[in-house]
Amino acid sequence: MTEFENIEKRCDAIEECYEFMLAYAAQGIADDRESRNGTQLRELLSRAVAAASSLPEAYNTTLTAMHLAMQQQYKNFLDVLDSDTTKALAAMELVLAQPRISSQLIDNLNASLHVRTLLTDVFLLDEILHLQQ
Repeated sequence: MTEFENIEKRCDAIEECYEFMLAYAAQGIADDRESRNGTQLRELLSRAVAAASSLPEAYNTTLTAMHLAMQQQYKNFLDVLDSDTTKALAAMELVLAQPRISSQLIDNLNASLHVRTLLTDVFLLDEILHLQQ
């Protein structure tokens, strides 16, 4: 798998989790342990955490291979991505650490600027990478 494919796979996992969380939040579930969707939620959230971990490094490797990482604008944005990823990971890991995950808790996570900012960062970089190919 190329670095670009690796990034696409990571981005897909984060986006899939976010989309599932939107649906989960609307279901009024009080305890994920009592719902098949709760099991799926934890799996997708765990995959999103794994995908987001070291995401800035994966982008840096790809941008370096494309000879783009040396430009100051890319370096600056990778610093932003690193900060945003750290914050989103903290929020997602906090939710995963809870013994019960309710729809309301996921609704609050969905509303988190940290998670939405990470998604926006990923979409921006994904589009830039597609334009560079």
